[in-house]
Amino acid sequence: MKRYIDLIQQTFEFPTREFGVDAQNNLLFNNVPLMDVIRKYGTPLRISYLPKIGEHIEHSKILFKNAMKKYNYRGNYTYCYCTKSSHFKFILDTALKHNIHLETSSAFDIPLIETLYEEGKITKDTYVICNGHKMPQYLKNITNLINQGFVNCTPILDNLDEIDHYLENVTADHVNIGIRIATDEEPTFSFYTSRLGIRYKDVDDLYLKKIKPDERFKLKMLHFFINSGIKDTAYYWSELTRFMFKYCEMKRICPELDSIDIGGGMPIQTSVVYNFDYQAMVDEIIENIQWICHKNNVPVPNIFTEFGSYTVGESGAILYKIIDQKQQNDRELWYMIDGSFITQLPDSWGIGQKYIMLPINNWDAPYTKVNLGGLTCDSADYYNTESHSEDLYMPIIDEKNDQYIGFFHTGAYQESLGGYGGIQHCLIPAPKHVLIDRDENGNITTELFADEQTEESMLKILGYRSKRKPAEPLLESASKMQFHEDSKEK
Repeated sequence: MKRYIDLIQQTFEFPTREFGVDAQNNLLFNNVPLMDVIRKYGTPLRISYLPKIGEHIEHSKILFKNAMKKYNYRGNYTYCYCTKSSHFKFILDTALKHNIHLETSSAFDIPLIETLYEEGKITKDTYVICNGHKMPQYLKNITNLINQGFVNCTPILDNLDEIDHYLENVTADHVNIGIRIATDEEPTFSFYTSRLGIRYKDVDDLYLKKIKPDERFKLKMLHFFINSGIKDTAYYWSELTRFMFKYCEMKRICPELDSIDIGGGMPIQTSVVYNFDYQAMVDEIIENIQWICHKNNVPVPNIFTEFGSYTVGESGAILYKIIDQKQQNDRELWYMIDGSFITQLPDSWGIGQKYIMLPINNWDAPYTKVNLGGLTCDSADYYNTESHSEDLYMPIIDEKNDQYIGFFHTGAYQESLGGYGGIQHCLIPAPKHVLIDRDENGNITTELFADEQTEESMLKILGYRSKRKPAEPLLESASKMQFHEDSKEK
């Protein structure tokens, strides 16, 4: 009977740059021996391989540098990291070592920005691109940053009234402003136009009536973002072309406009087989932008990107142990994991996201078709397909050897969507989280960032370990007032 490694080698070109197998038939992830990590920390276990973050940042910079050189493009490129992908300090600290800038989406991002400034990780010249539909506290926090002298803090207007707050409350002498354009959604989407941003027909009036009259405010950027991300599809090129023609139109009435933000969405690898040509895609983006600008006799813009998943996604993995196997009928064999897909990989449940799934050990064992089941009592807590096949195969388990598996490229969004540090479905605890890095000599280092969530932390969140204040009548003062009025009448 064929071994699992034979199946992989006949299906993919294996080993890859990222994955390999050692002499003991155990998986290597970026040359990190995962069984050694499991022996030290156990499972379930979330890991972050920090060098991958810098690798992707530098890769993106090279892609744009190459494309701009190829087409003699005269604009600059700026790499921003969107914090919503992962707010953890170790992520920001690692990314900022590579001379990047930041994008925010929440009021609570701004204290994070201020903390990074106090620690010397960023300066007041760092670009802070402030996106999203802004509640009052977010508006206030952005204004405070600008008034403190963060000269490149750039609010991206998401609705027609947002500018009013800055006009009334900003005291700085100079303010850079951006406008997010409301793009059309994909043909298969539920809506025609994105709920985010300002529609094309309203952009001119917003600039001419509210931004231009105040000499402190300069419209410097137009922001482009589509939900599907950067993809070589007719839809993507159509929307980018429409956006660039609008940029050229605005440039004629707004000379200080000199930048575009083409959003995020650079894809990451979700299968061992992956053929996305990053350089060709970036080349075509640069070529199209330049062609449209030259056609309209407009200087090319500086280009900003906001890469979130691309920055951190491939740095993450989560490792599980198979704790049981259940033959539920003649055809369906279940391997049960010591964790939950719903709570720990919520995108796999919520949007059908596929991740690279590979066994950690026993690559020399024969294999069988399986389904993977999670710990919760929810029937949807399962994983049963890979993007390359309708069937999922794993080494056959015997009584002598434990079996471990890993899901890879899980570094973006999963902790926040799963409610990190909070309450999750069936009270499944957040797993241990280990940071893996390399020292100046290239040696692997590990650090326990967080232990497994405890029952005490859950009981405290749920109110079983807190002292509650006595309940108060909601309308006590109004009731007393009405009583006194009634007494006077009598």
